[in-house]
Amino acid sequence: MTTQSHPQPAPAPLPGARPGRDPDRAIKRGPRRVSAEAVAATQRDRLFDGLVHEVATKGYDNARVSDICHAAGVTRPAFYALFTGKEDAFLAAYRHGIAVVSQLMESAYREAGPAWPDAARAALRTLLEVLASVPAFARMALVEVDAAGPDARRERDALLNSFRRFFADAGPGPTLADADRDDLVSTVVGGIYATVRGRVARGRASELPQLLPVLTYAAMAPFLGTEGAIQATRPIRPDDGPSKTAPCAPTHHS
Repeated sequence: MTTQSHPQPAPAPLPGARPGRDPDRAIKRGPRRVSAEAVAATQRDRLFDGLVHEVATKGYDNARVSDICHAAGVTRPAFYALFTGKEDAFLAAYRHGIAVVSQLMESAYREAGPAWPDAARAALRTLLEVLASVPAFARMALVEVDAAGPDARRERDALLNSFRRFFADAGPGPTLADADRDDLVSTVVGGIYATVRGRVARGRASELPQLLPVLTYAAMAPFLGTEGAIQATRPIRPDDGPSKTAPCAPTHHS
């Protein structure tokens, strides 16, 4: 994975990390006029949060546009000025949230390198801890995405394909007869995704950080061998840094 040394901007808040009716984002009336662009951006963010919470609570099929608008404190006309419908809003929130998570993972990867085991483990740790910090987004993005239509499922498949970049520096791995490296990476990525999704689907997103040892081993063993994977699967040390949370997420999940 190619790294860059220049600093990255702070990631935007993860959808679902705040309540849609967050009073800090209320559009205040007064003599100082707020631009239409600023109003639309605030409404869009609030609708992202409202959608994530409604979909996570009720399921994609049962979450109505009126419910999302109510949760966000935004009118239906304002919703339809931003999105063509529920599916469009879901896709926009999904893409935005995945971009936030990806940026956090990439930052962790760069900061923990250059050794691939340390870098990949840091990215995986970040994924698990960020999703655990916003369980509503975890459920929306990993579980309800399956119900949101073919475009959403294509976005999910593109996400899984993008995770392959975290294995670019892993090396060829042990020699296996008739084994294709691309197939090996796809199998590892798919297995990690399925394990994380299963935990979220059972309503246990807060437990995701507990999966770090087993998922680290599963990610490393095909490329480092058993002994190398065991060495990479170590307890978190002080120099690993504090636990990661999504921007604007509560920090009491531990």
